[in-house]
Amino acid sequence: MSQDGAGINLETSLGYLLKEASSALRAAMEEVLRPLGMSVTHYSCLELLAQRPGLSNSELARGAFVTRQTMNVLLQTLEREGHVTRPAEARVGKVLPTRLTPRGRRSLEKATVAVRSVEDRMLAGMTETERSGAFRILRSMIHSLRDGNDSA
Repeated sequence: MSQDGAGINLETSLGYLLKEASSALRAAMEEVLRPLGMSVTHYSCLELLAQRPGLSNSELARGAFVTRQTMNVLLQTLEREGHVTRPAEARVGKVLPTRLTPRGRRSLEKATVAVRSVEDRMLAGMTETERSGAFRILRSMIHSLRDGNDSA
């Protein structure tokens, strides 16, 4: 950090620490998903479809934090491998609702066990009260950034 206070001190920046935690979490998830033939984006797509069947390419891309083009390529691969189905033509507009197949559900079940183990490892040193507090604080940060902080 410069003498005049400009710049960000990475040692005390909460934003930098959050990015570092996010990067470490992603790396740990990639490590356990790789032997299953999956990436974090692949897993995220399957998880989103399990929880919200029929999502469109755009909705899946937003939920997995990737571009529509990236999601479209992934969906084509997942469809070819028999993990998802999409209609040949859209019933309304251009939206092709995507659904998991039984094969996709089986893959997701294995991946969920692996991802849960990473989350358990990440939270192992925290009490239930600390976990609750962290969840509340992170939700508050997301809300403030997405919706703006009107009290400022």
